[in-house]
Amino acid sequence: MKKAVIYSIGLTIVVASSAMGQAGDPAKLIGTKKCAMCHKKDETGNQFGKWQATAHAHAYELLATEEAKAVGAKLGIDNPQTSGKCLKCHSTAYWFTETKQTEAVAVEDGVSCESCHGPGADYKSKAIMENHTDAMAAGMVYPAKEKSCTLCHNDTGPTWKADRYTTASGEKTGFDVVQAYEKIKHDRPAK
Repeated sequence: MKKAVIYSIGLTIVVASSAMGQAGDPAKLIGTKKCAMCHKKDETGNQFGKWQATAHAHAYELLATEEAKAVGAKLGIDNPQTSGKCLKCHSTAYWFTETKQTEAVAVEDGVSCESCHGPGADYKSKAIMENHTDAMAAGMVYPAKEKSCTLCHNDTGPTWKADRYTTASGEKTGFDVVQAYEKIKHDRPAK
């Protein structure tokens, strides 16, 4: 009986954690300015600059387009840039929820570093980041391929197209992490 109760509690915690989306505490988000301090130099890969050139960096701005306003109107949303229904996937500040979770991340930064790599407070220090194992143990998600992407890139989104991608095997799918990753990757150069 005792084992069944413990198992039930453990299962409830796992299910609740999964339902919350990306692992990590939104109170530990630090924002792009802190990430950029170390990740904007060309000699270390300029990950920040590469992110700035992606659609993720402009996800909030996208919500101001006529297309986004039309999609919003169909859903009864007056302004997509102020709707939690949109911002849960278009701004890291909302951390996959319909309410703003932190002031540390600017809403206007769109989908920033920590949406994919996890909240940075526990792994941001140079001493931890220089050791990949330590960074991962402190909560960094790397490579950030499948763990985060499908929290937003899924069939619940209003612009989902079930045949958007064609996989290497010829299958039509709404999202292909392999192709999507190629659009956003920003690796560190080999030492």
